[in-house]
Amino acid sequence: FMGSSSAQLSTNFYSTSCPNLFTTVKSAVQSAISKEARMGASLLRLFFHDCFVNGCDGSILLDDTSSFTGEKRAAPNFNSVRGFDVVDNIKSAVEKACPGVVSCADLLAIASRDSVVVLGGPTWNVKLGRRDARTASQAAANSSIPPPTSNLNNLISRFNALGLSTRDMVALSGSHTIGQARCTSFRPHIYNDTNIDASFAQTRQRNCPRSTGSGDNNLAPLDLQTPTAFDNNYYKNLVNRRGLLHSDQELFNGGSTDSIVRTYSNGQSTFNSDFASAMIKMGDISPLTGSNGEIRKNCKKIN
Repeated sequence: FMGSSSAQLSTNFYSTSCPNLFTTVKSAVQSAISKEARMGASLLRLFFHDCFVNGCDGSILLDDTSSFTGEKRAAPNFNSVRGFDVVDNIKSAVEKACPGVVSCADLLAIASRDSVVVLGGPTWNVKLGRRDARTASQAAANSSIPPPTSNLNNLISRFNALGLSTRDMVALSGSHTIGQARCTSFRPHIYNDTNIDASFAQTRQRNCPRSTGSGDNNLAPLDLQTPTAFDNNYYKNLVNRRGLLHSDQELFNGGSTDSIVRTYSNGQSTFNSDFASAMIKMGDISPLTGSNGEIRKNCKKIN
């Protein structure tokens, strides 16, 4: 995972080659979020699903070709990840400012940070210098991204395998302070699990019928209190047994991570700083640097 290549990433990578990079990305992200608040969560999730599959290399953005089946139709992504059009808008704005310089992989890293900031969360300095993959892997996406049915041990080991600690995992799960999930992802938790507040389960059942195939794409907010504000309410919900996904409530269910959840639920600033450091670590997973990969002109296809 984090080899010597992550040492080649730096926060000032484009300071001379694309001086207006940050302002260009920020204004595109702000405009997308003002049209639809949910888009901040969608962009953040794209970065997570990119980094967990062969590293932060922009592979999630590639359409299928005759030579490879991409990641867009993998189970964790199909009918689920979104925001590709916004990434294209960001890319074309950056291409106007400095053509052929900035990778799509780096744009995902910056757009994630900007999304968190626009929605009221912490900021951090994004390390840059990743290059774009020339292939993608549906199989790797299917096996690497933890599903919402994961138990605590699954989550810990998936994150550990990529160099992320248990505490990083709990902090990064706080991304679920924003965004929406589909009924098909939270149905098992609201009908089959007992570690859930009864009135909360009833509320969610109203918009998510028990039988598979009925209302599968109906949405509910991952954080029922402030679904478009990046705060620590996600952890307060967990303490009150109001996590939406089975995998959310696993973080506070009598196991080794309960104390971290309590810490974050009581301390917004501790959560903010841990989240920022964990995002930087996630951004360090197996980047392509130097002469590996390429700088894609169009994020959907290789040059």
